[in-house]
Amino acid sequence: MDQMKRMKELTDRLRKAAKVYYQEDRELMSNLEYDRLYDELENLEKETGVVLAGSPTITVGYEAVDELPRERHETPMLSLDKTKEVEALAEFAGEHEVLISWKLDGLTVVLTYQDGRLLKAVTRGNGEIGEVITNNAKVFRNVPLSIPYKGEVILRGEAVIRYSDFEKINAEIADESEKYKNPRNLCSGSVRQLNNEVTAKRNVYFYAFALVRADGVDFENSRERQFLWLKSQGFDVVEYKKATGAGVPQAVQEFSDAVSGNDFPSDGLVAAYDDIAYGRSLGRTAKFPRDSYAFKWQDELRETHLKEIEWSPSRTGLINPVAIFEPVELEGTTVSRASVHNVSILKSLKLGIGDKITVYKANMIIPQIAENLTGSGTVEIPELCPVCKGPARIRKVNDVEALYCVNPDCQAKKLKAFTLFVSRDAMNIDGLSEMTLEKFIGSGYVREYADLFHLDRYRDEIIEMEGFGERSYQKLAESLEKARHTTLSKLVYSLGIPNIGAANAKVLCKEYDYDLNRLRAAKAEELSEIPGVGGVIGASVEEYFSDAEHNRWLDDLLKELDIQVETVDESQLTLNGKVFVITGSLKQFGNRNELKNLIETKGGKVTGSVTSKTDYLINNDTMSSSSKNKKAKELGVEIISEQDFLDRFVKEEE
Repeated sequence: MDQMKRMKELTDRLRKAAKVYYQEDRELMSNLEYDRLYDELENLEKETGVVLAGSPTITVGYEAVDELPRERHETPMLSLDKTKEVEALAEFAGEHEVLISWKLDGLTVVLTYQDGRLLKAVTRGNGEIGEVITNNAKVFRNVPLSIPYKGEVILRGEAVIRYSDFEKINAEIADESEKYKNPRNLCSGSVRQLNNEVTAKRNVYFYAFALVRADGVDFENSRERQFLWLKSQGFDVVEYKKATGAGVPQAVQEFSDAVSGNDFPSDGLVAAYDDIAYGRSLGRTAKFPRDSYAFKWQDELRETHLKEIEWSPSRTGLINPVAIFEPVELEGTTVSRASVHNVSILKSLKLGIGDKITVYKANMIIPQIAENLTGSGTVEIPELCPVCKGPARIRKVNDVEALYCVNPDCQAKKLKAFTLFVSRDAMNIDGLSEMTLEKFIGSGYVREYADLFHLDRYRDEIIEMEGFGERSYQKLAESLEKARHTTLSKLVYSLGIPNIGAANAKVLCKEYDYDLNRLRAAKAEELSEIPGVGGVIGASVEEYFSDAEHNRWLDDLLKELDIQVETVDESQLTLNGKVFVITGSLKQFGNRNELKNLIETKGGKVTGSVTSKTDYLINNDTMSSSSKNKKAKELGVEIISEQDFLDRFVKEEE
């Protein structure tokens, strides 16, 4: 191909990828693919001596979105030159001491303090202009709002979301297409929220990696002393090791050994001269400073052969392709599968069964296909959903093709209902996580609730599943047997009737003397007359039991259960008739659902907005100026903290 034509093509592809990555928090290609194309373009520019306008090799980033106020940085934030060779990093250090630290994979933020208080926070943006996110930075988990030093302080750091929090947040998102692809995307969206209440819930952490200014402080020309001083001011500083060129290989190895155990995302290392004056004396290029150097691990590639493409359906109807290949050892673990993400990537890889492929672990953690060495392109995209056998269609959204099941009654779309059914306050079946349920539904083992009690039909297949084994299967079997013995109120709650919580289920069962047939035949009008039920809940119950499919599932389920007679201790319904609204972050409950369930089990009700019928607004920041607090004050609704609630309605009963 003509070199100039190829350069134009690469520039266009890389600019598009950078745009969606920095501005829209999406990914058009993997980091490995981006780096490969970037290196190819850079080499072509060196060969031809030509750099095209808009080339990513001479730009720093992508322009920030306009949703937040923008501000120009006092000093430009440049990208770092990078290498994948330990020898090159050691050569960069030479006889000089360098600080080697994690290159965290989040969103870079600049903090400014004056008179000991946080004055402003600005994102990196395009390196020249960033977005002002001061209110959001104030609710980061570990950013000090005030520091001992009273002069002006400017520092840079990375805002990140830990893997553990990323998984929890994604698990709470019902729509599969709305889930975040990685912690970096989640962090970027969280940091740039217009409402910092959302940011507060996301558990964003900030790790300082550079001090820009601290007027009047003598750091004795040492970057390490800057780090130590930042620690003394209350900042968490990125983990680092000090070494000369001779010690660089050992330091890199120690970081490499620690990657798999990290709870925070990183995509490499950064080496910076400890001698500040020496680093500054080296100056900068148009794109890179010369006092720092980035290192990315040489991806450990393994050749293998594609055995099959597994099409994995989700609750939204999205059917994701997953590559199953001959097992290989990668970064110390055995790997045999990798997500292909969507049809567009499947087509670009030209995958075919039996093809020779290379695989790696992105950031040494997530298995990915690097390249298809055969490129037969023979994989057939299914026309039927693997679960319901209904029609599957390709849809194109934002230039990305993906496969969807278009059958509204597909069992895979009912994953949310199954997740509620097995939850603790419902049937309480241990060993059935959402991920496991999705596997069982996708494999056709579970089509309705009653099928869960016949998983013994697939015992051998389940034992062979990844993450399972004889012991796990046995525990699941025991939990299922225990779940057969339940109460009517738990059964009614487990059905997932809209607007029916655990407390309302108890009220309904009691009202109809624990006669399920009477409840199933009840009309909305009579249901709405029950204290604490009302018209909305009454209509939901009647509509649910008017559906033939719902009734068929329930009839099949009843054949598997032993419904035990339950008695209600009226003395426990201490919140009967009370209406609560919960807002803000919680400290003593894992999430709002836990607190909501407690309120409902005591006869109370939880709604989403403050009205004249609200009795209490629970908000740990009782003095905040949030819209709900303002509304509560206007209506005379009492605002109480989480601790107030526990002291008043829980502890006094114990």
